[in-house]
Amino acid sequence: MSVFRLNHAVLYVRDVAASVAFYRDVLGFDYIPNGDGLPGAAFLRAAGSTNDHDLGLFQLGSQAGASAAGRGTVGLYHLAWEVDTLGDLEELAGKLAAAGALVGASDHGTTKSLYGRDPDGLEFEVVWLIPADLLTEQDRTRAASIRPLDLAREIARFGREARGGFGISRAAAPAAR
Repeated sequence: MSVFRLNHAVLYVRDVAASVAFYRDVLGFDYIPNGDGLPGAAFLRAAGSTNDHDLGLFQLGSQAGASAAGRGTVGLYHLAWEVDTLGDLEELAGKLAAAGALVGASDHGTTKSLYGRDPDGLEFEVVWLIPADLLTEQDRTRAASIRPLDLAREIARFGREARGGFGISRAAAPAAR
């Protein structure tokens, strides 16, 4: 078996309506009407995705405790979603900040990342990848470190509309992604 990408993620949440609103309004996912009639479930698709769904949400109710993953139990740290341009990353930085959900911004050399938390405190990453043909040796060297992200500097370097790479070690994907 050769796994080559993540098809979708499923999260347990306290309030499915609040989570749908967050992922739809802040991150731009499209809500998919629940044809299965599963109470307390919702399915969302990333803009431009051809997947049936990219994110499934299952409601546990307000009595559900917070995730202790990484603080007291094992579990998933975060999911990372790619954006196409640095302009997209800049727009999401504003939306996450306005929603009080932006918790970090990092420069990993080859990638530029924002970190956020959803209404249940589940962390996620939104990342722009430098296309392989634009990577410098300095970018590759910095991949072993984490520095604060200077998004304005990266936009000045690459431009708001520069399309991100497809994976870290590959050249940029063809125009129809």
